[in-house]
Amino acid sequence: MGTLEAVSSIQRIGETAGQLWNLLELEGPMKITQLVKQADAPRDMVMQAIGWLAREEKISIEEKSRTRIVSLR
Repeated sequence: MGTLEAVSSIQRIGETAGQLWNLLELEGPMKITQLVKQADAPRDMVMQAIGWLAREEKISIEEKSRTRIVSLR
């Protein structure tokens, strides 16, 4: 992967993270499956964006049974 491709990929992940943050702010806590359905991005990109937000301590992920609930911190 070239440098330009890496930058645009990182930019897309960041933009998706912003989209998820806005969804969580408007809708409240959601299952990961709901976030994937509502996001305008492929599942892999959504998962990377969730990781981005978790790394920046912007979200909490709570495990309930076999479900994960994502919420803003």
